[in-house]
Amino acid sequence: MLSSTNARIWLYLGIADMRKQFDGLAALVKHQMQLPAHAGDWFVFVNRKRTMMKVLYYHQGGYCLWSKRLERGTFAKVAGNDGKLSLNAAQLQCLIDGIYWQKGKQNKRLK
Repeated sequence: MLSSTNARIWLYLGIADMRKQFDGLAALVKHQMQLPAHAGDWFVFVNRKRTMMKVLYYHQGGYCLWSKRLERGTFAKVAGNDGKLSLNAAQLQCLIDGIYWQKGKQNKRLK
């Protein structure tokens, strides 16, 4: 999944404007998250309604951008400090799949 074994996954805890593309998201990483966008780490952004997600990473000389828009439901709201949260690959997959992993959170079950 990750382009490098020592790459980290960072979730931006603010609200991201999904109109931003490569350069806008890279600037957000640099100025808001205080991290280098070109180091190979993955940066995850979610919009205000939590219906869209974008993942930005730098690989082999260029930025890559992955996005997902939900037709139903929302991505989990994740708690954290400092405007960013480090995730592992399993937590990212849970976020993508709509599974809450933080203590005290539980998904509503459909009957």
